[in-house]
Amino acid sequence: MTVGIAALADGAAHDPLLDDAGQARRPLVVVDLDEPVPADVVDAAARAARSSERILVGVACRAVDDERWALADALDLTFAAAGCGSGPQFVASDDPAGDAEVLRQAAEANPQAALVLRQVLRASGRLDVAAALDVESFAYSTLLGGPEFARWLSGRGNRPLPPPATEPPVLLARDGDVLRVTLNRPGRRNAYGREVRDALADALRAAAAEDCRVVLDGAGPAFCSGGDLDEFGTTPDLVTAHFVRTRAGAARALHAIAGRAEVRVHGACVGAGIELAAFAGRVVAHANTVFRLPEAAMGLIPGAGGTVSVPRRIGRWRTLWPALSGRPLSAVTALDWGLVDAIEDGF
Repeated sequence: MTVGIAALADGAAHDPLLDDAGQARRPLVVVDLDEPVPADVVDAAARAARSSERILVGVACRAVDDERWALADALDLTFAAAGCGSGPQFVASDDPAGDAEVLRQAAEANPQAALVLRQVLRASGRLDVAAALDVESFAYSTLLGGPEFARWLSGRGNRPLPPPATEPPVLLARDGDVLRVTLNRPGRRNAYGREVRDALADALRAAAAEDCRVVLDGAGPAFCSGGDLDEFGTTPDLVTAHFVRTRAGAARALHAIAGRAEVRVHGACVGAGIELAAFAGRVVAHANTVFRLPEAAMGLIPGAGGTVSVPRRIGRWRTLWPALSGRPLSAVTALDWGLVDAIEDGF
């Protein structure tokens, strides 16, 4: 559904979100920012957007003026034709309406995950990192108990747990004042499973007590392919899952040493791969790096800290695009947006 600015101001996105069975109706509404309306109507639309419970995605094929910029700021994301909008509120697009449709379809496919993602992204920016990680994890555990993840899990089928590591899952090497930490499950593309998570968190906590710089990288063809899918759904209960994610995970530990941490990513940087990396003070990407956040298609949201770390680098608006669509980001786009700080080929 696409509405104009005037219709948004008149409440077009404010009809009840849930049907009688508690299911979301029209989780995402597209807003045409090109509609010519007076400034007071644009202001009213911005106020309406801030109180809406739906995902609101703008499309702009004309230059966005100051009044419409304030409206775009109140939305969840705006796709703008080249040169029509700048800043983290906007994603440049050759086909704004087409990209908005990609998000609409993703939201319709997994409306609960999509709406929870919106809520968490909007809440995260008002919280400190520790509290925001808790909110993300509460939401993640909620979705783990929901029908959308159950559908994905059923479609995946039963799979055996990954075999125990035959080598240390994380390697440590000290060179002067630099501690190099290397994810070391190349056969599983350094998936962020239990063994890697525990070893990485231990290494980062130990580094916090030392006066050293930390360089984190990954062995093999990929930095990190995200959570180990063979472990999904295996935690004994959702409360335990929350405490494991937030107290045993690596996000807090990496954030604690962010000012002296550099992450060097290459190849696939998926899910937890970029969620964790984005906490570091400096992220360097190889030109071949591809970033993805695939969780929404599983009925989930990023759960390794991505709703906290990624928006703090690129804004909640741009975060919504890869997090809901699952579409890849190139190293060039990541650098342009600030998701990484440099592109280098020497590693």
